[in-house]
Amino acid sequence: MEPKVVLITGASSGIGKICAEHLHGRGFKVYGASRTSPATKPGYDHIQINVDDDASVAAGINRIVVTNGRIDAVVNCAGFGIAGSVEDTSVAEAKAQFETNFFGVLRICKAVLPSMRQHHSGLIINISSIAGVVSLPFQGFYSAGKFALEGMTEALRMEVAPYGVRVVLVEPGDFRTQFAANRKLTEKSQNDSAYQERFNKALTVFEKEENNGADPTAIARLIERLIRKPNPKLRYSVGPAFQRVVPALKQILPHKLYERLFMKYYNIG
Repeated sequence: MEPKVVLITGASSGIGKICAEHLHGRGFKVYGASRTSPATKPGYDHIQINVDDDASVAAGINRIVVTNGRIDAVVNCAGFGIAGSVEDTSVAEAKAQFETNFFGVLRICKAVLPSMRQHHSGLIINISSIAGVVSLPFQGFYSAGKFALEGMTEALRMEVAPYGVRVVLVEPGDFRTQFAANRKLTEKSQNDSAYQERFNKALTVFEKEENNGADPTAIARLIERLIRKPNPKLRYSVGPAFQRVVPALKQILPHKLYERLFMKYYNIG
């Protein structure tokens, strides 16, 4: 059998890079996509795609389909985080967050679906986050983008099921990647913010958890299992057990208690 053709966005760093390397090592035909070319040539095929740009996405997807005749799976990893209070986030900063983390995924989905529907086969894996079901203080727009991604993915899964296309959400907790180093702080949060002290406390907790997180290879292994799985379910969470249980606590605890515990955890209560 020919190896499955897999496109992974955001392959220049973080989860995307780990997944691309792992799947390539496991025999998949991997296309790792990013805005810029990697500093060193990877073992898999690199393709330049800017998920913020319609023409770039269309050209990249077309190139893969023309070369291989199909795309078997897409893993949407491209994204970044911004941090700052809601009040300290400008509309332009919020739009930039959504442009990549939500609309970038939408562009990729729209571009690959015609080929997948034609072949009555395909898998789309959208990398969400536990922050997509539990909103994080001072990362409100990162959470908002992931919440939006969750809602869109639920609808998409039902719409494309009759065409043989499967759609999955993966919700990671904290893993050791470059996410913390690549996070952008809103301009106002660094300049005489009324929230400065509490923001700094929460940011310290975020960075500690991310820098001491689990090995991200666990995500890559999950992605491999999902690609091989004939009928994956909608959601898969992966990460530390105490983080994965938080969404359940949100559902069963009185909200005031849940909120109080959450704020205490991030030292902002």
